[in-house]
Amino acid sequence: CDLPWFGELASKGMLLPLDDFIRRDAYDLSDVHQVAVKSTCYAGRQYGVPLQTTPELLCFRKDILEHAQLSPPTTTEELVQVARRLHDPSRGRYGIAWNAARGTPLGHTFTFLMAKFGQPIINLRRTQEGYNFQSVSGEEYRPMFQSDAAYRSCEYMLDILKYSPPNILNMAWYERAKSYASGESCMAYCYTLLAPLFELDQSSPAWGNTDYLAHPVGNHGRPITPVGGYALAIPSNLVAERVEGAWTALRNLTSANMSKLYILNGSLVTPRFSVSQDPEVSALSPIIDVVDKMARQDILQVWPRPPVPGITDIIRIAGQEIFEILDGRRSIKKALAVAQDRADKVMRERGMY
Repeated sequence: CDLPWFGELASKGMLLPLDDFIRRDAYDLSDVHQVAVKSTCYAGRQYGVPLQTTPELLCFRKDILEHAQLSPPTTTEELVQVARRLHDPSRGRYGIAWNAARGTPLGHTFTFLMAKFGQPIINLRRTQEGYNFQSVSGEEYRPMFQSDAAYRSCEYMLDILKYSPPNILNMAWYERAKSYASGESCMAYCYTLLAPLFELDQSSPAWGNTDYLAHPVGNHGRPITPVGGYALAIPSNLVAERVEGAWTALRNLTSANMSKLYILNGSLVTPRFSVSQDPEVSALSPIIDVVDKMARQDILQVWPRPPVPGITDIIRIAGQEIFEILDGRRSIKKALAVAQDRADKVMRERGMY
């Protein structure tokens, strides 16, 4: 299961709780990125075990930035300036690639950008670590399309749109990574799951020339890296005699030994600290150590795309309505108002508030 699905699937009773198996077998999850473990919980119960943790990072060509005497951008203002300086369409070179395709890809971009400006896409309670996404109720489910962070996110997208590849409005996860790997784009927001396109391909201009940062922050934000990825779960309707075998498979497929095996065969993502620290693994790519340090410093966060019921509907609505802004057919104010009305209707129909 994709990490954001757990709230939806668990709330509908589609997944089997794993707590009894974990206690019985003393299955230790302390080696796993805790933000990923928490994202597979719902209403205080564990429904999954992380298989892959894939943060979305800002990838940039350190050789190009150094040649232009530019510092890596750590704020949204700096990123716009760097993208503008590097953008050179006459040479087939563009400032930045990102998810701008209509629907779910753009919706994910919007949720992550809102987090840059310090606000989740729904009205989560603030905590010392960020925002509480594990015990959400009532008004905390209310979408926040009318917030200052939502407006600023749209303004930021219009800014970087000017310095993006010409096919940006058709660009999703794979296309943006491919644009960066080919040398077309100097920077990209990219999940580590797709980093092998340039970390393991010596023919890529970005091979050996890439560095990584957490998402550059906007006002009221702090450095964060939104986490995606996958976890294994057991369907609740599995016949009883098959459940024990499914748990055995789940436990083994998510083990440290298997996680290392995946990496040695072409993956660059792991949810386990012990695997990241393995010298044979860490030598494969600098991205392994980057993600490990971010996990230890609590920079990896799930609240920008919280695993709660209804989140996929809200993301889809965001991607549909905000596309109208990027395509020049609707003002920011109007698009956000329409998105708020649609999202409110969906959450009310679900009985969330």
